[in-house]
Amino acid sequence: MGNAAGVRRDFKALEQRRMEAARLLRQGLGQSEVGRAVGVHRQSVSRWARELGESGMRGLRKAGHTGRPSKLSPAQLRDLERALKRGPEAFGYATGLWTAARVRDLIEERTGVRYHEDHVWRILRKLGWSCQRPTGKALERDEEGIRHWKKYRWPQIKKKRAARGAPSSSSTKAD
Repeated sequence: MGNAAGVRRDFKALEQRRMEAARLLRQGLGQSEVGRAVGVHRQSVSRWARELGESGMRGLRKAGHTGRPSKLSPAQLRDLERALKRGPEAFGYATGLWTAARVRDLIEERTGVRYHEDHVWRILRKLGWSCQRPTGKALERDEEGIRHWKKYRWPQIKKKRAARGAPSSSSTKAD
């Protein structure tokens, strides 16, 4: 059955499924029947039955999360998020834009843990942050001047539609 890439597993539900399978196996049901009852392949039940025989119910308990454990504790992640919300200017940066390098430096400064820039995005996504692009407007932009130009100057220079009855340049149009 497998697990789709990027889909979080419910480890508690998986453990409950193994415990249910163990209960059914102890009642004398066959491995195929147990597999159908709990919704897994017979080979998984076979593996669980072997583990049940070797280690008992303790062997089927939750194995824990897969993958490398996080270097940052939940408290450090909360502290990092509070710091990010203060903005880059609070940490001496000239602009209000968090970059991966800036976040990496902030993490190292606050926790002593150094990450590669590519991994920083994973941490930000874990915190619920997403990549945002700045609007890119010039600092010298004159909003009032732009509004005035659009309202008064643009209508003067805009190309106007030809008046009705003007000769057509199309050779296919009948006169």
